[in-house]
Amino acid sequence: MATLPQLIVGLGNPEPKYDKTRHNIGFEALDELAQRWNVPLQNNRRFKGLFGEGRSVTGDKIYLLKPSTYMNRSGEAIRAVVDWYKLPPESLLVIYDDMDLAVGRLRLRLSGSAGGHNGIKSTISHVGSQDFPRLRIGIGQSGPEKDTVSHVLGRFAPAEREAIQEVLQLTTEAIEVGLKEGLEKAMSLYNGCTVEVKSR
Repeated sequence: MATLPQLIVGLGNPEPKYDKTRHNIGFEALDELAQRWNVPLQNNRRFKGLFGEGRSVTGDKIYLLKPSTYMNRSGEAIRAVVDWYKLPPESLLVIYDDMDLAVGRLRLRLSGSAGGHNGIKSTISHVGSQDFPRLRIGIGQSGPEKDTVSHVLGRFAPAEREAIQEVLQLTTEAIEVGLKEGLEKAMSLYNGCTVEVKSR
């Protein structure tokens, strides 16, 4: 049996001005898990983020982390938790936004490169491995009228936001299936799912 996630990390930027932006979808997904599993998140200076310890859907101990280091230094916070609890990289699960996936899609993988994502670059560099599972949530491409930065730091359109709420539910389900039956099973069930963005 492959190593199951023990530390689940949602990537994003701290500060209220970044709330609910595309780039912070990892934070939103982690908040959903924390709420569902009743794991309170509290500021933890040692771990440079909001951190919680509790039990997952399987009854096993789980750690949840939202780094408050800003996206491009996420790895510092992750490394602090990994070192403190002596966790292997493969017991990490990192949730983050992906422009290459359409809004309404999610993709779970067991390892891989950073794919240009600064939060994952930082994580790989600090953990010293790219062999850790990650769950990417589609935020769609920026159009020609909008540069990449304003796209990722912008908010979802109302119709997209409706789809995103469903995607966050699917994300939680996928992670719970992964914890109960293994990540490969969750990949086979959820990597093909698409939530339709209904035009208004």
